[in-house]
Amino acid sequence: MTSHVHVLISAPQPDAPGALMKALGQRYVQYINRTYRRSGTLWEGRFRSCLTQEESYLLACQRYIEMNPVRADMVAHPAEYRWSRYGGNAQGDPDALLKPQSLYLALGTDAASREAAYRELFRYELEPGLVDEIRRATNGNYALGNAAFAAQVTCGLGRRAGSGKSGRPRRIEKPESGELFGG
Repeated sequence: MTSHVHVLISAPQPDAPGALMKALGQRYVQYINRTYRRSGTLWEGRFRSCLTQEESYLLACQRYIEMNPVRADMVAHPAEYRWSRYGGNAQGDPDALLKPQSLYLALGTDAASREAAYRELFRYELEPGLVDEIRRATNGNYALGNAAFAAQVTCGLGRRAGSGKSGRPRRIEKPESGELFGG
C-alpha cells in the first residue's frame, strides 16, 4: 500500500521546509528502527514539493489536502479525518501546533465568519483540472501559480520553475549555407 502525507508549510526562510522534512524523516526513521528493531529506510524517495502562489492557489491547496482522505474513500467528510486541519479551520477546534494562514484569516472578520466561509469552500469539489495542476506541480517540484509567478520563481531560483518540452531541442538548418543550428 502506498501512502502519502500532504503538508502545507509557510516558512520565513526558503530552505526551512526542506530542512524540516529532512530532520523529521531522520528522527522518525530512527524512532521506528529503534522501536521495531529494524534497520534501513522507510521511504523510497524524497519528499516532493512546490512553491505556491498564495493569492490564487493556497486555499485550493488546503482544500486539495483536506479532501484527499475523502477521495481515497477513507472518510465521507474531511471533518472525520483525524489528521485533517478541517476541524480547526471550519469548526474552531483548537490546535496549538498550527498557525492560520493569512488568506484564511482574511475569510472573515471573526472566527465564526471565517469558519462559515471555510465550510462554504467545501460545498463544491475542486475542478479536476486544478487537481491535476496541483499534482503535476508537486510531483515535478514546479511552481504552482500563474505565468508571472512562475517567471518570478524562475528568476529567483535561477532554474526552470515549470515543466519544459520533453526530448532534445530540434536542430534547425540554416537555408543559405546548409549549416546546422540547434538549441
